Amino acid sequence: MTGFSPDSAPEGVRLQKVLAAAGVASRRVVEQYIVEGRIRVNGRTVTELGTRIDPETDLVDVDGTAVQLDVSKRYVMLNKPTGVVSSMRDESGRPDLRRFTKDFEERLYNVGRLDAETSGLLVLTNDGELAHVLAHPSFGVTKVYIAKVDGAVTAQTISKLTKGIELEDGPIVADKARLLDTSRGSSLVELTLHSGRNRIVRRMMAAVGHPVTELVRRQFGPLHLGTLPAGRTRELTKIELGALLTLARRDSGVAAAPGEQQENE
Repeated sequence: MTGFSPDSAPEGVRLQKVLAAAGVASRRVVEQYIVEGRIRVNGRTVTELGTRIDPETDLVDVDGTAVQLDVSKRYVMLNKPTGVVSSMRDESGRPDLRRFTKDFEERLYNVGRLDAETSGLLVLTNDGELAHVLAHPSFGVTKVYIAKVDGAVTAQTISKLTKGIELEDGPIVADKARLLDTSRGSSLVELTLHSGRNRIVRRMMAAVGHPVTELVRRQFGPLHLGTLPAGRTRELTKIELGALLTLARRDSGVAAAPGEQQENE
């Protein structure tokens, strides 16, 4: 990572030019941000208007929110429908994610996985570094699921989920759990987890006697599925992207803002 430099040095590009190109604000507004001390480069506050940076290596945040300087990077939210595998090419010929990425110029990949019968929020991107941080189990990104399960879930069962249960591959504790509804022999349960273990929601609910019949991921880190219909995509907003990048840089240990993808719920 390079250090940023004052205006007297020829290296780099002026900070206000880079941030204007990234869509943060006009150059004049960015200059005001600099003077007000609202911008950091590689974790250090900058206040000089002549500051130059290397957009390829320096990390910038504004008001504590990370900014993506590389405009070639694309970030897309997908509401994955059931029956689709989380792969760009399925060897068994099952429906895969290519149908949702074919209209994008960039070659996009999924961040983490949802099993074929689980629907909900997936991130598609060509940002490999961000994908690694967000998908790797060691970083523990929080996910929120709504599970429709068999039977009437009780308060005691919810307590079990948050106190911890034993599975064949070790104990697991839900960060949060709450009962949303019970009717006609089934219940809706909201689970918040940071585990990336294989099919963890289904195994947890089966272990407490309530097998999952339907499962949707509603939230991934700072991203919320909202009203996006199943099978549809949309690009992340600047606010969503900033929150996602901030989370990724924080969890990867990069002070720019206050291996394997095992996830398969």
